[in-house]
Amino acid sequence: MSDQALQASMTTGPHSMLARLCGSWKGMTKTFFEPDILTDKSPWQGTISPILNGLFVQYNYSGSLQGKPLTGTAIFGYNIIANKYQCAWMDSFHNGTSMMFCEGLLNDTTVNVLGKYDAPDGSPSWGWRTTVEITTTDKIVVTMYNITPEGIEAKAVETIFQRIPGSP
Repeated sequence: MSDQALQASMTTGPHSMLARLCGSWKGMTKTFFEPDILTDKSPWQGTISPILNGLFVQYNYSGSLQGKPLTGTAIFGYNIIANKYQCAWMDSFHNGTSMMFCEGLLNDTTVNVLGKYDAPDGSPSWGWRTTVEITTTDKIVVTMYNITPEGIEAKAVETIFQRIPGSP
């Protein structure tokens, strides 16, 4: 990777887009255990911070699901050589002791990554697609989709975040 390519990414490219996600956020999260059937709706908070001089951003979030506390973290980055967004995701609800690794293609206003997770009963792995969309300077939408082993995708989690006033 050349210094020139990194500088371009940091000023006007994918790394610049990731930097626009940084700040403190609050919003409502909808969770769906079955397609189109709302299981829970609860307030969540998140913080997205640059790490390693802006090469990556770390997304920490907390909220609840059916009255029980839930926390998670994800590190997002853009691999200039592979021309892909990458993500490592962990949480207190879904992943247990595993980390989910995801990758996705370049888009100017949306991170869109796909990973998979092991089913607890040993059945085939399921897919998990996550999008982080910048809709305005002060609003982002984080949407996660569950994908069955047969390839059927359904919305699992949607958080509409508003920037907390005064955060970068």
